[in-house]
Amino acid sequence: MSTVAAVVVTYNRKDKLTKVLDHVLGQSLRPSWVVVVDNASTDGTADILADYAKRDDRVVVVSLDTNTGGAGGFATGMARGYELGADFVWIMDDDCYPNTDALEELVNGHAKAESTMGTQLPYACSLVKYIDGSICEMNNPGTTWDWGRLISKGEQSVLITHCSFVSVLFPRWTLTRHGLPLKEYFIWFDDQEYTLRITKDAPGVQVLTSVVVHDMGVNRGVNFGDVTPANIWKFEYGARNEASFRLHHENAVAFAKFVLRLFQGLRGGGVAWPLRVRLFKKVIEGVKFNPKPDFPRSVL
Repeated sequence: MSTVAAVVVTYNRKDKLTKVLDHVLGQSLRPSWVVVVDNASTDGTADILADYAKRDDRVVVVSLDTNTGGAGGFATGMARGYELGADFVWIMDDDCYPNTDALEELVNGHAKAESTMGTQLPYACSLVKYIDGSICEMNNPGTTWDWGRLISKGEQSVLITHCSFVSVLFPRWTLTRHGLPLKEYFIWFDDQEYTLRITKDAPGVQVLTSVVVHDMGVNRGVNFGDVTPANIWKFEYGARNEASFRLHHENAVAFAKFVLRLFQGLRGGGVAWPLRVRLFKKVIEGVKFNPKPDFPRSVL
């Protein structure tokens, strides 16, 4: 039977984290390991994780000295799952509550899709709902032109090109062949970069019967018109990272389209000019910013 290492990245969300861990540990298909990457939390998360590790030997705690962001946390956690010898790594944030059968449906749905397609598929993700039961706007994947191919065969799955890091299952070979997420991205666009990178050979799949709930504050996707002095630090990472990806991994036309979309979003939201200048400085930074992926190693 295949082994799964669940990976949860957390930073100062101890109340939500306990709910996430209870959901993950209570899966109908039990993960062999639950790797929790603590991004240098300061809210008592370490004590809670120590208690979980004492009660369940599947819990593996990786405590980092500094906050490496979601990108660094996922790269670290996925590498740890790989080192443990897992056949799959299943990753999520610290505010993602998977249904009891979410992992089982992902594993089975991925296997069925590979059989139907006659090839290896690099990942499978869940259907992500908001806390009120509606679709989570930030976590809708991009679909292929033939997205309904598996549905036409009677499967409850669609073919996709990219997704967010909220309940995604990666087979071991994906990490071996394509490496890890770019830890230098810190946050934002690390998930799109990675899933776009690994779908160059074959699409991913969203398994509609695998359902998780994303406990976000507001159900809204990323919109540059929402930039404020309080949240601009996140958008700065997003602007730099996407500018880098569009230029270095697509082409100059894709880069120009992104710059135009950024300009239109900022203008449409009436964002203050000093904030606009900060973001365009990050776009310029993205021209030289082009990190390379690390690859995990097996210690077995």
